[in-house]
Amino acid sequence: MKKLALVAVSIAAAGLLASCSGKSAKKAANGSVLHVQIGPSPETIDPALNSAVDGGNMILHAFEGLLKFDRNNAVVGGCAESWEQSSDGLTWTFHLRDNLKWSDGTDLTAEDFVYAWKRVADPATAAPYGYDLLNMVRGFDEASAGDIDKLAVSAPNAQTFVVELSNPCIYFDKIAAFATLVPVQKAAIDAAGDSWATAPESYVTSGPYYMTEFTDGAQIVFTKNPYYWDAEHITFEQIVWHLIEDANTSYTAYNQGEIQLIKDVPTEEIPSLKGNSEFYVEPIMGTYYVSFNTKRAPFNDNRVREALSLAIDRKYVADVIMGGTYSPAKNFVGPGVSDAEAGSSFEAVTTEKYGDHFDVTNYEADLAHAKELLAQAGYPDGVGFPAFEYLTNDAGYHKSVAEYLQSAWAQLGLTMNVNIQEWKTVSADRRSGNFDVARNGWVYDWDDPSNMINLLETGNGNNDGKYSSKEFDNLVKLARETTDVRLHYDFLHQAEQVMLNDAAVAPIAYYNEFWLQKPNLKGTWHSPYGYWYVMYGTLE
Repeated sequence: MKKLALVAVSIAAAGLLASCSGKSAKKAANGSVLHVQIGPSPETIDPALNSAVDGGNMILHAFEGLLKFDRNNAVVGGCAESWEQSSDGLTWTFHLRDNLKWSDGTDLTAEDFVYAWKRVADPATAAPYGYDLLNMVRGFDEASAGDIDKLAVSAPNAQTFVVELSNPCIYFDKIAAFATLVPVQKAAIDAAGDSWATAPESYVTSGPYYMTEFTDGAQIVFTKNPYYWDAEHITFEQIVWHLIEDANTSYTAYNQGEIQLIKDVPTEEIPSLKGNSEFYVEPIMGTYYVSFNTKRAPFNDNRVREALSLAIDRKYVADVIMGGTYSPAKNFVGPGVSDAEAGSSFEAVTTEKYGDHFDVTNYEADLAHAKELLAQAGYPDGVGFPAFEYLTNDAGYHKSVAEYLQSAWAQLGLTMNVNIQEWKTVSADRRSGNFDVARNGWVYDWDDPSNMINLLETGNGNNDGKYSSKEFDNLVKLARETTDVRLHYDFLHQAEQVMLNDAAVAPIAYYNEFWLQKPNLKGTWHSPYGYWYVMYGTLE
């Protein structure tokens, strides 16, 4: 077990905060250094390998891709100054800005995007997002089988990057704005190998900041990139990412003025923080759910999965355990995600067409049905059901939710043991299938329900439970390939019903994000995808 003891975390965090109390703290006072905490040590900050929000927050401050999202969540130019698609929607051409540079001062060209996109498709990279982001690019099947030069991305000249699709994709501009597809420098990766993303000398970047310190378990320091094309609008000279696992340690540091923004707030403090102008609660597009390892018995039986899912009192979890900061999940796709009509809601259309899969007001009936399903699966009152583990990390509500699930599933006669690991271990074990049941969650990368529904497609690198359904896969494929917007959403509605009826996962709650931010930190914003943009902020 690699989980750090609380006292060890506290001592380590105290040391790192003390190390920032000299010159850096003085700089922070005049606004040139920002101290933030958005999670513990990330599993990775290699753009191709990251699939977590904490790592993504860091990556979007270090790298910039072809396109990006602005504070209004609109797609705008990044490294590309302009772009267009062909009339048939199959060819996208991006025109890069003049004189782009890497953080080491060398030229950044369209060939760097060719390298980066092929690296994401390369099976040797094992990029979690590779399939989801690039399967519509012509030649992806051959590239993902090892012939990466078949991927139809090209650089006809140093400032032009061309992508050829096998079928149109109505949200491809949003894909081009996603952090996995930023450029990475081939020379730096070739020289440093797999460790390139943990060393300042090799973490060569294309965005507002570059790395000047990496101390695992303590902090990562980013320094302003003078070669970034828009450097004049980047405000902080440094961002110090404090890698704190324990929310109480983060909270203490915040109250002592050592950190200006913290994501991990102790859950026991939330009731007293409501109404405090420094405590923010904002909706984000995402769902907190449980993953079942469908490759392991008895979780390969959809009756077992449905029984465990129905035994969860979602309203109690959201309203009591999560203190009302989340909302009980009635389906898989929650609020804020658009449908075909302008201003419409995918969730509202689901309710209108199909009804809600979970009646969160009638838990007793759900529990009775759960017991019936378990008996049908051959485990009446849990007899013969093997003891199993629930994998989670000890941050936010995760431990409290785990303890609740332990008691909820005990009502079915089941024995579940809670396996608490540090975050980077949880994410690695989940992806490799080293679990029985695990806490999971997804915050959208772009506003389209496919971004979460597609997680459960066979072969998707983020399909942790390895759920597989030919009917589901076919509907996802139809949704991806159609150019009819209404059909796109209709196929996705059908796909959601298939995975809900199969109990592919157990949705629990819809996300809200909450954090603490000092009142003198101005000019930052928080996106509905769970990212903080602090590079344009000021400390007043």
